[in-house]
Formats: sequence, structure tokens, C-alpha cells
Amino acid sequence: MFGNLFKKDEVKHETPNQWIKCPKCTSLMYYKEVEAKQNVCPKCNHHFRINADKRIASIVDEGSFVEHDTTLAPVDPLKFSDKKSYKKRLEEAKTKTGKTSSVMSGTCTVGGTPVELVVFDFAFMGGSLGSVEGEKIVRAVDRAIEKECGVIIVSASGGARMQESTYALLQMSKTSAALNRLHHKGLPFISILTDPTMGGVSASFAMLGDIIMAEPGALIGFAGQRVIKQTVGVDLPEGFQRSEFLLEHGLIDMIVDRGDMHQTLADLLVLFKKDALGKPAPKRRSTDVDNEAIQEEV
Repeated sequence: MFGNLFKKDEVKHETPNQWIKCPKCTSLMYYKEVEAKQNVCPKCNHHFRINADKRIASIVDEGSFVEHDTTLAPVDPLKFSDKKSYKKRLEEAKTKTGKTSSVMSGTCTVGGTPVELVVFDFAFMGGSLGSVEGEKIVRAVDRAIEKECGVIIVSASGGARMQESTYALLQMSKTSAALNRLHHKGLPFISILTDPTMGGVSASFAMLGDIIMAEPGALIGFAGQRVIKQTVGVDLPEGFQRSEFLLEHGLIDMIVDRGDMHQTLADLLVLFKKDALGKPAPKRRSTDVDNEAIQEEV
């Protein structure tokens, strides 16, 4: 559904000279020049997509990341097949990325503060959310509660994985419930939205952060622009699904350049550590359901 939107932002390598063409300003640059700026265009500040390994390296303190749940891998409970079988698509994604799922999760420090980190890799089946990805998020939250530390999730996803159908959709509520437990323990959740964050990911845990930040120009939304326009029948504002538009309308808290992300996270974790950790659980949000009060009224 989002294929056409995603394709235009892919990095284009001009071989054999190893030149990169920026999809935003169309400048041609030597790849080492771009890599030196953490895969950000030095001409227009366009943030290229990066894999989970590079993302982790740009966020955590050097050498601090310890990956967990590496043996978890998707299965094919529905024996799903479209143009290819789900099993075949998983094999291709594993060969392409060297990973068994679209999520890497583990323990690390950022600015010396311990934290549980979950990072999506868009190169693995569009960073789609399946049963394994949801389980890795829940386990990361459980570890954070046990260790009394925060959670950071970096999203880069087209949404729930269609090949797992209801199994994938259930991960939206499963991850949201886990983060609610984290909230009631008074522990922070920082959500980082990168290009793209769409579908069931944006409709669940990605927008539940105590702090929601995004990279510049990131595509963020639920349905694609074409589908929305056909549904509502009106022209949509320019760039209405980009991070700058969301910040202007109060849907996210801040936009942070990739080069500043590590220090920004380190500063926020220190603030949360001083203000939140070790204190009693905060009062329930107004949207939380008080079952006891309902029963009394009935």
C-alpha cells in the first residue's frame, strides 16, 4: 500500500564510482562524504535511511550494546502465500539483512544511563510488525521494569505484517499494554520516529512515548496520502505527513538531527532519572479505565 511513497526516498548508488544521489536535492556525492555525516546529505540535510546496526551505533555509548532474543524468528502459522510464500520472503529478508526479524533489541547505555533499546530495520520486509517483533518489544519492556530503567524504541516501519494477519495486529495491543505497565512503574519511554513510520506501528506504541521525537523529513502517518485523499475527497496540505507538519500541529515533541540524537537522548534520560525513577507510580491518565469505579456505578 505504501510502496510508491517509500520507493522515491531510497538511496541511489551510482556504480561503479560509488556516488550517491540525494532524492531530495538531487546532488551527487561521494559515499564517504555522506557516511562521514552519519548518512545525512551535506547539501540539504536529507536523512537517508540506515539499517539497525548503524542506528544503534549512532545512539548508544560505544561498545555498550548487548543484544537479546537473537534466537527468536518468525514462523508461518497461516501458510500464507501471495506472489511468493511467506516462508520464501522470510528467507530472502534474512539473506539480504543477515537478521532473523525486523527488530534488534538489547541493553545499552546512552550517556552513561542504562536503557533498553529496540530498533527497527526497514530493510527486513519493510520493518513490518509481526509476532516476533512484538514479543521482542514486550521482553525489552519487561527487562526495563526489572532493572528500573527506561525504554527507547526507534521505529522505521510500513506497519503490521500482512502475512501474519491477526497475529500481527495483536502486537499493537500487546506492545501498548506492556508500555502501560512501564508507565505505571514511573519509568520513561522515548519513541523515535524515522522515515517511514506508518500503519499499525504509528497507530500503537510509536505514538505512546513520554517523549516523541522524529528525524527531519520523516514520513509519519497511518494510511498513505493517496488513500486518504480518495477517502475524504479533498486536497491535502503539502507535507502533512512529514515530521515538520506533525511538530507544528503538536503531534510530536521535537525534531532532532541524527548527529544530535545521542546527546539529546543522554540529556533526556538524565532528566527522567532525576525526576521519575524511584518515585511511586504516577496517577492514572484520564483515558485509563477504572474498572472498580465502573462496577460501583453499575
